[in-house]
Amino acid sequence: MDAKELHRHKKADVEGMLEAIAHRWSPRAYADRAVEMTELKLVLEAARWSASSSNGQPWRFLVGQKGDATYERIAETLVSFNRAWALSAPVLMLAFAAGKTPHGRTNHYAMFDLGQAVAQMAVQSVALGLATHAMGGFDREAAQKLIGPAEDFLPGAVIALGYAGDPESLTDVELRAHELDRRERKPLAEIALSEPGKPVLF
Repeated sequence: MDAKELHRHKKADVEGMLEAIAHRWSPRAYADRAVEMTELKLVLEAARWSASSSNGQPWRFLVGQKGDATYERIAETLVSFNRAWALSAPVLMLAFAAGKTPHGRTNHYAMFDLGQAVAQMAVQSVALGLATHAMGGFDREAAQKLIGPAEDFLPGAVIALGYAGDPESLTDVELRAHELDRRERKPLAEIALSEPGKPVLF
């Protein structure tokens, strides 16, 4: 199954859903192809225009492109499982958020806001023919050193960005099999509730 076939295979089967959402998934195989700066800028603009609590816009993105020092520093924070595949992506980003509001109070919604920004980034990426894979498997202490004191900024995820590639490029058999699997989600009845334990009836 090549990258185009896999793209169709992974589509969420929900009638009426936006194509860029239906086709969003998190590949581990990336093509050996650079992301143009115009496209990278659009992906980051999508994050910039995300909603946030009190319009605080707490998100920040440390952006590394393959071959530069920032890419290498971000890559070094990854656990070995993620390093095994993520270094095929042409862009690695460390997503982080301000831990304080502009008024110096604890921002309890910073990670929620960062998550919204990353989600918009992912959808914009799909619209451009790109793909993202956000990872929680990284050394938080090492990532913290890249972004400054914990009271100022908090690391949220490392994000791989690029063009989905051939699953056969994954040398790990289990990873390759997972790449080819159909996407699964919990049923809507389990997550949309009219009251605790009682699903919304559609």
